[in-house]
Amino acid sequence: MSPRRVPIAGRLRALADHVAVALIATMFVSFLLQIFFRYVLNRPLGWTEEVTVLCWVWLVLWTASFILSDAEEVRFDIVYSAVPQRLRRGFTVVTSVALIVLFVISLPATWRYVAFMKREHSAYLHMRFDLLYSIYVAFVLACIVNHGRLAYRALRPADEVEAAIPRDDAQP
Repeated sequence: MSPRRVPIAGRLRALADHVAVALIATMFVSFLLQIFFRYVLNRPLGWTEEVTVLCWVWLVLWTASFILSDAEEVRFDIVYSAVPQRLRRGFTVVTSVALIVLFVISLPATWRYVAFMKREHSAYLHMRFDLLYSIYVAFVLACIVNHGRLAYRALRPADEVEAAIPRDDAQP
């Protein structure tokens, strides 16, 4: 299939995957450099630890925001699995709305804090912390959109959407 025929969602998903792979590769190379310089050359590099931690934070929040599907998220669903489908839908709507409200309420303070961190810089690379932690704002926005979608799908009639609500027995 030519690149022009790939839907935009597919291209965005591939881009998100490539960013995650780049973060993992950067983290891995930085970690190897850290080990080599510390234990072979006996000259530890401080910036490698900073890069590793930064990549880890970005990787976790990036994948949670743009890559993981609802079925891939970790859930503790002992009660959820034991109740009928209709009640599951209710649980999904209530928890999604609650999370949306909490994230929307926290968004202005989150934005202000990340913007405030423009004054601070990392120790070795001297990167501005607002840039380093901006991924959290993207994470909050992605959670709001994702839970809005989940609530919408859970409110639709059951015959329209069987797979709208993640189930523990669903096959990947």
